[in-house]
Amino acid sequence: VQLQASGGGLVQAGGSLRLSCAASGRTFRTYAMGWFRQAPGKVREFVAAVSRSGGSTYYADSVKGRFTISRDNAKITVYLQMNSLKPEDTAVYYCAARPTSSINGYYETMGEYDYWGQGTLVTVSS
Repeated sequence: VQLQASGGGLVQAGGSLRLSCAASGRTFRTYAMGWFRQAPGKVREFVAAVSRSGGSTYYADSVKGRFTISRDNAKITVYLQMNSLKPEDTAVYYCAARPTSSINGYYETMGEYDYWGQGTLVTVSS
């Protein structure tokens, strides 16, 4: 599967952005999806995950209550709605996919994902 992330940009603190990750292929429904981010000089970290059904989600503590991950299997796209953005949210955001037989499983480590998008830059100014 190929993944194309988009929606990044420059926003002021307190603002919102919605990231999209469009996937190719007919097997999107069989993939659990995740978002990760990498700030300058830091390691890539987990942000959010969603099961292949969309029924289960999981978030990093740093974004819980502010970010929402969702997916539209008909549009083969996963989204990350980011509200109440903070300067520390500045990073390149990557989407990732993992084929799975688990309908409600989600995954939070990089090594569990097989496919990665190219990343989209989010910059939050103070």
